[in-house]
Amino acid sequence: MASSAATAPSTLYAQLQMAGGQHYARRGDTLERWLEAERDQLVLWMPVALGSGIASWFLLPDPRSWTIALLTFAGAGLLTIALGRAGRGLRVLGTGFLLAALGLGLIWARAESKAAPVLARPAIVMVEAKVEQIQPLPPRGLVRLRLAPIRTLPTDATARPMNPLVLPPHIRLNLAEHDVPTSVGTGAVIRVRARLLPPPPPALPGAYDYARVAWFDGIGATGRGFGPVEVIAAAPSGSGRLRDALSAHIRGRVPGAAGGIAMSLATGDQGGMELDDAEAMRRAGLAHLLSVSGLHITAVVGATMFLVLRLLALSPWLALRVRLPLVAAAAGAVAAVGYTVLTGAEVPTVRSCVAALLVVAALIIGREAMTLRLVATGAMIVLLAVPEALAGPSFQLSFVAVASIIALHDHPRVQAWFVRRDEAIWRRIVRGLSSLLLTGIVVEAALAPIAIYHFHKAGLYGSVANIVAIPLTTFVIMPSEALALLADVFGMGTPFWWLTRQSISALLWIAHRTAEAPGAVAALPSMPAMAFALIVIGGLWLGLWRTRWRMLGLVPIAIGSVWVTMVPPPDLLITGDGRHVAVRTADGTIAMLRDRSGDYTRAMLSEIAGIDDDPALLSDQQTARCNRDLCLAVLSRGGRDWRVLATRSPYPAPIADLVAACRAADIVVSDRRLPRTCKPRWLKLDRPMLRRTGGISIALSTGRLQTVNRPSDAHPWRRNMFNRNGEADQQAFPARAPGAGHNAADRRRDLPDQAAPLPLRDGNI
Repeated sequence: MASSAATAPSTLYAQLQMAGGQHYARRGDTLERWLEAERDQLVLWMPVALGSGIASWFLLPDPRSWTIALLTFAGAGLLTIALGRAGRGLRVLGTGFLLAALGLGLIWARAESKAAPVLARPAIVMVEAKVEQIQPLPPRGLVRLRLAPIRTLPTDATARPMNPLVLPPHIRLNLAEHDVPTSVGTGAVIRVRARLLPPPPPALPGAYDYARVAWFDGIGATGRGFGPVEVIAAAPSGSGRLRDALSAHIRGRVPGAAGGIAMSLATGDQGGMELDDAEAMRRAGLAHLLSVSGLHITAVVGATMFLVLRLLALSPWLALRVRLPLVAAAAGAVAAVGYTVLTGAEVPTVRSCVAALLVVAALIIGREAMTLRLVATGAMIVLLAVPEALAGPSFQLSFVAVASIIALHDHPRVQAWFVRRDEAIWRRIVRGLSSLLLTGIVVEAALAPIAIYHFHKAGLYGSVANIVAIPLTTFVIMPSEALALLADVFGMGTPFWWLTRQSISALLWIAHRTAEAPGAVAALPSMPAMAFALIVIGGLWLGLWRTRWRMLGLVPIAIGSVWVTMVPPPDLLITGDGRHVAVRTADGTIAMLRDRSGDYTRAMLSEIAGIDDDPALLSDQQTARCNRDLCLAVLSRGGRDWRVLATRSPYPAPIADLVAACRAADIVVSDRRLPRTCKPRWLKLDRPMLRRTGGISIALSTGRLQTVNRPSDAHPWRRNMFNRNGEADQQAFPARAPGAGHNAADRRRDLPDQAAPLPLRDGNI
């Protein structure tokens, strides 16, 4: 009995251990069965894993974090592969970890390989440079040049010799159209006087980061040139001249607004578009028609294959002895490469060309052309060659659009709905239109998070507008323009140019009517990066898997969407130079500090604030008192009143009055250095502070504060944006507003009378 009692616990333990092993074995069998059912989809996750490593490099702040992440990815990959020899699950996971490590290493190496001198401070120089690229911008009256400096000269001929300024290897310069001689083209050497600046960081959190784009593009300075421009050596003939000549020819044949669209479709040059037309195309969800990408490459390849096949088929000898479809496919591939080179070989065009070549290769070997594997292969090629493209909206929009279309039409139920069948013509037309509408809705839904994250707005009627715009562009505008260019060789292109002009006018009419419709655009403030990541992960899970487990992707999509709607809009926006301040008014719009500001600044402030209207003027608001020197605005947020004082002129106020005004204000903003005795209740954002923090976005109701610059950010384009002492913006002011989120009982009792005078040089108001 004792022996039996002694062995009972061990026997029970063994039984429990066996039961647990069987349980885990059953779980492993379930995983293996699921992966077996999704075997064809596993390869689609390779670019996702590679892109995850690239994205982690952009999100993590410094080399220490990148090193830890790289070693973690590599170690986890090797460990899971070693442990998963008997099963597919761990091997798949390990491969994903290794691809993530590869992606992080690629983008890190790519960023370091692009290291080049960047202009340290603003400068006015006389420079001799070679023109690398020229882009006319007729609606703005400008010409944009990419230059390779050769040497700098004294700006004044009478000045004594001095050490010349060392310029970056590449600069970007805007010149007035009338200042650029006609002989300036790609390869020319010019001498020009220019005011240069370092590539600017985002003016506000969530705004366009040109400094990052310029780093990978090799541009170390940007600025404005002043005439006259002296041509030292004329431009040689070449592909750049061919493109410029073609653009000029199209502009001459199709004048007006339609000419800018025609230039964009043929050469990829969008500089000739009227600004209101470009904005209407964006608001209507038709901007993808203007960028030379998949639609244009597909049209060129398809037209070339059709013409070559029909022409060669006229010869019976060739038709009987040569596989004409293969010859036509090869001709289409050559046309795709030639068109890519002609249009400047921009990243979207190169990406579309790679996809077109893969489709042609699939046709040649007799495989199905349009599949998600094709999209995954194209994404892998682009990410391996240009890993920084992942952070740009162009890569995200194009691949997500194509992948969503293919994933939708690969679904068995959708295939059953829209499969070709023997039916009446009107039913066939209705079925085709329904397919286009469903495709447009799905694409708009897939692209909306990307558009909101990058542009802070998304079109709502794009799916309807594209039903007409895409067939009009593909089957009318582009063929008529191609025929017009071909007929111009024989002097017979006038009828085709008339058709091109009329069809483009119809496209612009659709864009303007759609853009002007009520609620055409949904505007939201800056989307948190983690909310965007959740939506992307959920979308990929939903679109790439095929079994019922893919529905789990709706969970992160829902969480990310709710997160976006719960983010409070900013109450106060301050650009990095301190010149432009915008406050949110009681009706939800924004009001700007300065009465005069550029269109770009106004549009940027509206986008970041999440509104679709033009900003109002702070001086017109009842809650603000302004004149040429200062503005004082009172904002009621979070159960209390906030007093915001901002300078709006370069003239100093009397020091005693300014100090008193600072003490009465919660936040003081200025584009110049304020005296140390200016001590507001919470924040003093003058030039030295804003130089460290960059642009600032503040939600007063919750105390949420965002800055462009972060002291821990060590990405190459951010390394020189902090002061030499390394002072951190978090150390400069508290991360949360005092009393934020409290009730009305927490109001400050010592606020001065709202009617108190302001220290203005021309008197009080």
